[in-house]
Amino acid sequence: MFGFPGGALLPFYDTLPQYSQIRHILTRHEQGAAHAADGYARATGKVGVCMATSGPGATNLVTGIANAYLDSVPMIALTGQVARHFIGKDAFQEIDITGITLPITKHSYVAMDAPSLAATFKEAFYIARSGRPGPVLIDLPKDVMTDQAEFVYPEKLDLPGYKVPRQGHPTQLKNAAKLINEAKQPLIVAGRGVIISGASEELKELAEKAQIPVITTLLGIGCFPGGHILNYGMAGMHGTGYANKALENCDLLIAIGMRFDDRITGKVSAFAPKAKIIHIDLDPAEIGKNVPANVPIVGDVGAVLQAMQKLIETNRHIDWIQQLEEWRKQHPLLDIHDSEGLLPQYIIHELYEATQGDAIVVTGVGQHQMWAAQHYTFHEPGSFISSGGLGTMGFGLPAAMGAKVGRPDKAVWLVDGDGSLQMTIQELATLVQDNIAVKMAILNNGFLGMVRQWQDLFYKKNYVATPISCPDFIKVADAYRISGLTVTKREEVSPAIEQAMAHDGPFLINFMIEPEENVYPMVPPGAANIEFIEQPKKEVSSWRRQSIR
Repeated sequence: MFGFPGGALLPFYDTLPQYSQIRHILTRHEQGAAHAADGYARATGKVGVCMATSGPGATNLVTGIANAYLDSVPMIALTGQVARHFIGKDAFQEIDITGITLPITKHSYVAMDAPSLAATFKEAFYIARSGRPGPVLIDLPKDVMTDQAEFVYPEKLDLPGYKVPRQGHPTQLKNAAKLINEAKQPLIVAGRGVIISGASEELKELAEKAQIPVITTLLGIGCFPGGHILNYGMAGMHGTGYANKALENCDLLIAIGMRFDDRITGKVSAFAPKAKIIHIDLDPAEIGKNVPANVPIVGDVGAVLQAMQKLIETNRHIDWIQQLEEWRKQHPLLDIHDSEGLLPQYIIHELYEATQGDAIVVTGVGQHQMWAAQHYTFHEPGSFISSGGLGTMGFGLPAAMGAKVGRPDKAVWLVDGDGSLQMTIQELATLVQDNIAVKMAILNNGFLGMVRQWQDLFYKKNYVATPISCPDFIKVADAYRISGLTVTKREEVSPAIEQAMAHDGPFLINFMIEPEENVYPMVPPGAANIEFIEQPKKEVSSWRRQSIR
């Protein structure tokens, strides 16, 4: 568990030494604790646990709880609370945290008596991990934690009204299979639901049996092997041109474990205009919410795909695949070997070459996030961890920390920006104290890069409040007793990555990238996916970094 103590939680912390099997990691901020629990959960598939004291400690968890809620991450958030007789009296550090988090939790509890605690915890963990996962909050009054009660852990749960759908409706499965068997230009768009369900193999079997191209959402990256011949990358605002061309021209779209977020649909009225839509999702609230479905199927993705396998015919779509390959040639991503300067895309490519995809890559939010998604090839589910729905700057460092704690056997690389890193930079101390060997690639352009990109493209380069003063990250890392180095030239990139990989503990590389490099392709806000902007001819940047004295 990841947490930060305080007065209302001291009874809890007082008991921790009695339980050596529980590892508590002291973060430097409660938001870091929530993001670390989030990263742990995504990397392991288990429930992440974070904790904070009452009042400001609890409210500091809110951003991390919201992040987990929007990305369907199983989490337990434990918060201290004032003693029961003080509740409602505006006591010191009293806050109604269950009321504050009501819209961003799957469920919440105020534990008002000690005998019910065992059942509360069992229910909370079950609710957090079952069905569509999400955060559950347990608020613990201080005097409840000092009471005594006989420990009775219930064998069974009685949760009337809480039902998790599993199998899809047989009629809808048949209708979906008929459409798939008849389609000439089918397309699968796969989201994080495939990863949550553990259904990557079922997805691969479906795609190969019926020869259906696969594109993914941002959070679906890794659910289908990145090097597979049927993988056409991420679609949407910063998706590949050929993925968005596929959306424009498919006659059947099979949406699996995704919710038609605006970042993948673009202009909804122009989304997949020629396609009939099959939508498979565990959460019935997502069906038809943003995009109407011709065949809605509510159920667990893995179970639904297993049932559909028996109904789908072996098929080939050679002409359709050839057309997608032609679009791939016409709309390639940036040729990193035909460009000057220290480009972030080149750094990501070299990171992949060094790790051969055998790493968990965690990002903050911004341009670096999109470059990582575009230019690193992800082969396994859970190998790409990023904030999707909330888009939380500062997510990267603590989430990478949690991922490494959960998967000590894997190399964990943080790809972060200079702006995003500074929001939770204090967690460098946690890496050192707990010897968490996260490797950090900071893409430093001296800007709040994604905001600056929008100012560049849509606000006539009016760079207001986006040039950002940064510390010398290597000196900061050194102050925290973390090794690191700064890279300014292309030829230094690969040796720096190799040096980081050979180092036993955490290691930070400060890559001084081209200041005004933008993320392409890009679908302008409010535009259709087919109206994507591609990489323009390279120009010498007019911006000059301001030295920090």
